Amino acid sequence: MNCKRVGKKRSRVGVRWQIFVCLALFAVTLLMVLWFFQVRLLSFFYEREKFSEIQSVADTLVRNLDDPEIEQRVEEYAMEKSVCICIFRIDGDRARSVASADIAADCVIHHLSPDLLAQTYEEAHAGGGVYDRRFEFTANEESEEYDGHLPQFLRTKGAESAVHARIVEHNGATYFLMIDSDLSPVGATVRTLEMQFIWIACILLAVVALLAALLSRIVATPLIMITQKASRLAAGEFEVDFSDSGYREVQELADALSHASGEIGASARLQKELIANISHDLRTPLTMIKGYSEMMRDIPGENTPENVQAVIDETTRLSELVNDLLDLSKLQAGTLKPERSVFDLTEMIRDVMQRYDTLIRHQGYHFEVSLEGSALVEADRTMILQVIYNLINNAVNYTGESMRVRVSATVGEHTVRFAVADDGEGIAPEQIGDIWDRYYRVDKEHKRAVMGTGLGLSIVKQVLEAHGATYGVDSALGTGSVFWFELPLAVQTDDE
Repeated sequence: MNCKRVGKKRSRVGVRWQIFVCLALFAVTLLMVLWFFQVRLLSFFYEREKFSEIQSVADTLVRNLDDPEIEQRVEEYAMEKSVCICIFRIDGDRARSVASADIAADCVIHHLSPDLLAQTYEEAHAGGGVYDRRFEFTANEESEEYDGHLPQFLRTKGAESAVHARIVEHNGATYFLMIDSDLSPVGATVRTLEMQFIWIACILLAVVALLAALLSRIVATPLIMITQKASRLAAGEFEVDFSDSGYREVQELADALSHASGEIGASARLQKELIANISHDLRTPLTMIKGYSEMMRDIPGENTPENVQAVIDETTRLSELVNDLLDLSKLQAGTLKPERSVFDLTEMIRDVMQRYDTLIRHQGYHFEVSLEGSALVEADRTMILQVIYNLINNAVNYTGESMRVRVSATVGEHTVRFAVADDGEGIAPEQIGDIWDRYYRVDKEHKRAVMGTGLGLSIVKQVLEAHGATYGVDSALGTGSVFWFELPLAVQTDDE
């Protein structure tokens, strides 16, 4: 049954439209804010500024009430600020004019009726000495008469005024100041601003569209290119070049993808080599077992102890390979945990070296062993034993024509260092990081190992990392290699 992966239909908006929508929302928000403050609140801010201005004039007049030339000062302030001013001195129920300046055709304070003047004074008195009022005179549509207490001929239709009244106690006397400032109609200004905002909105939206197109080209194009290259990577093309892909963040993404592409390519190549090498290592003993078995079955007299031993040896080798693969898989999956105990590492190494006597006597290998005193460590004895065997077997397989292997254990203040050296061809610096991978071989030519299964260094790496130990290899071409690891010494108590 063929199963096809059905991809989820993508309905997300592209980055081009997202940029345009964001910029459009920003432009509309900006226009709304400007329209609200510059158009809708124009009258409010204008009136507020006018009242602030005439209040400032009143403050100046209060400071100059003792000036003998107060009338001249009032005229100057009125001309400078374009306001009308009245200053009264209150004597009981009577108000006497002290200074006055009438420069506006539509002045309110100079034409107030006595009743309205008295009412304004009472309002200021009730307000703590200050009273602001906005006068607006409009024609009554039915009677065609102007509202308010001013004669019709004195007011311009639709005129407005801002009036500030203040009661001041100065040198034992009471003064009543009134200042009138014309409020210019802003309706025409508002309509002009509204028309301008329509044009500004159209132009700004057009600019937003162009800017969005430009930004989307700058932002989206590198992402689209990387996506296309990543699709090629997903299809198995591991030599994709992600460089020169745009701005800094995209370039960092490109660098990460380039690194991932190299790692995936190396992993794919290693996987192919692994399958080929495992197939070879499995096929070889199976072929020999089958061949010897058929020979002993079909040829009289070939059922000899030597042939039986050959079958047993190949079966053992096959079992070791399968066991190593299982152990490596368990270590990488984290299901095989170290069972720690305290033991003497140097004593373990002595026992291991005795088992290589046959190799020394029959195949001509020469072992140089240098072991210091006792080195108690706390680790998984079986796992560390496997590490030692694998490192020694690796040295035996690659030591070269000298057939010499040097084994040493150096005890330091807090750690013990185990090292195995060979006289082989050595390893190039760029290949040292790869030798711990399964079945990785420096010479790329798969040869049947003299000892072991070819998975030794991978198992060494997993075991030592499970113990938190440090490990490494010192090597150069033509000088051989030294594989080593360090374990912390066990902490001993007084009883021990």
